[in-house]
Amino acid sequence: MQAIMETLFDVVYLTTVTLLGITMIRKNKGNLQYLLFGIMAVTLGAGDAFHLVPRAYALCTTGLQDFVVALGIGKLITSITMALFYVLLYYVWRIRYKINGKNGLTVTMYVLAALRVALCLFPQNAWTSAEAPLSWAIYRNLPFAAMGLIVIVLFFTEARKHNDHAYRFMWLTIVLSFGFYLPVVLWADTIPWVGMLMIPKTCAYVWTILIGFMAMKKEQKQ
Repeated sequence: MQAIMETLFDVVYLTTVTLLGITMIRKNKGNLQYLLFGIMAVTLGAGDAFHLVPRAYALCTTGLQDFVVALGIGKLITSITMALFYVLLYYVWRIRYKINGKNGLTVTMYVLAALRVALCLFPQNAWTSAEAPLSWAIYRNLPFAAMGLIVIVLFFTEARKHNDHAYRFMWLTIVLSFGFYLPVVLWADTIPWVGMLMIPKTCAYVWTILIGFMAMKKEQKQ
């Protein structure tokens, strides 16, 4: 039952964010904000597919224990693409609210993203091992969490300042995604049911993409 339900959920998720992203890329009518949002959505879907597709295949065949290498490589790729996801979301913020300057903030985002990628590439992560160390999961997620915190504050502040109804909950979707994700990083290996928090985490990311998509559709009707 888990295999069927989880696979169906992943198929719906990957299909939804990818199609929304492609639609935004094709129909943004020259609006750079929504072009970046579309690229961001496709990046999210493509990155997660590297992990979710082999996971679904494993669940529906001989089990996760027989696909440790494929799942580990998939997690590595997903971890790297998520850094790109937040860099793109940062630029969506800059374009939407017409932010000029703040070069130090931009440099900070790039440094954190580069640090996240570099930490993911260290062999100590043991991506292809069934006994990957928790310590390195924490190390690589520290700059990632910092990126998320920055973007949360930026969207919360600017949406309130501009009374931006369309993006008023963007900050909340990111809070929820990290709120559900971090317990999985810390405790999923020792408390298996904690892994189920990846479902609401995924829903939070879908909400993020839907905010951008619905904003584009609304603006195009005006």
